[in-house]
Amino acid sequence: MNAVLRRASLVHLGVTVTLLLAGFPTCSSAQTQEKSIRLGLIEYGNSELSRNNMRLLLEGLREHGYVEGKNLLFERRHAEGQGERMPAIADELIALKLDAIVTTCTPSTRLMYSRTHSVPLIMAAVSDPVGQKLIASLARPGGNITGLASQFEDIAGKMLALFREAVPRTSHVAVLFNETNPVHTIFLREIQAAALPIDVRLSPVAISAKTDIAATADEMVARGVNGVLALPDDPMLTNRRRLIVEMATKRGLPSFFGMAEAVDDGGLMSYGENFGKTYFRAAHYVDKVLKGASPAELPVEQPTRFELVVNQKTARSLGLVLPRSILLRADRVID
Repeated sequence: MNAVLRRASLVHLGVTVTLLLAGFPTCSSAQTQEKSIRLGLIEYGNSELSRNNMRLLLEGLREHGYVEGKNLLFERRHAEGQGERMPAIADELIALKLDAIVTTCTPSTRLMYSRTHSVPLIMAAVSDPVGQKLIASLARPGGNITGLASQFEDIAGKMLALFREAVPRTSHVAVLFNETNPVHTIFLREIQAAALPIDVRLSPVAISAKTDIAATADEMVARGVNGVLALPDDPMLTNRRRLIVEMATKRGLPSFFGMAEAVDDGGLMSYGENFGKTYFRAAHYVDKVLKGASPAELPVEQPTRFELVVNQKTARSLGLVLPRSILLRADRVID
């Protein structure tokens, strides 16, 4: 090699080393960054009802550099409220050999965990994952599940207390629950403990996908129920929330939920985490796992705050005047 070629080779080598030290991508690393990742999502509910959550999840992924149609293949699967479809959906996602799967509630997480202990599972919102034995601890999950945990088991009693404060006439509350959802047993226990000191009678009402909501509402009214509280972290109840709101309002029953979306639909009140923010944050966990972090070592996060949302329009239609104490504490008032 003559002196000129040797000198050019040395210059090229020097530039390459400098770029590497400076953190600039070489051709091979740039190709790695552009490699498409394959992400799955499983949801029991209606895709239209969860559109905002999906939008915020995708927005969070974009902030981490993952763009659908460019370097992100996003395999969404919604059962559209048909629970019998969930096992087949779970098996289909596993067969796709995805890089990770986002689970959207307690039932979907439990189902996926029963199918795989190897594919990383990112929880978007799951109550008491330690108590359910989905993870070993919040600080160190220890398996293939990480993400975000709800704290509804800790605030269930406060939900009832807020309901009673806002509507003092709610002395007999129907608590809508899904008897096949294990966390609802915990929620019911906490609410029952909170009911006695504030002199509230509870009537637990089991709801299934086949329950005639209108007929059930008539039965509740006949028993003297004067308020309805729908338990959270259940896709079936979430999917039927508009029907629950409608049946309660038509019969003059104030309604309380664990999600603000139900108040947007006409429910009276809600108290709980902001699910849009939760889904946005789930993208952080997806990014960590895709970059090589082990779910077993990624601490599970819990909500840092809960939001109280009230619907003044619904209150007026029910002939209610909400206390100033509630309105001042509300994070959002729909009027």
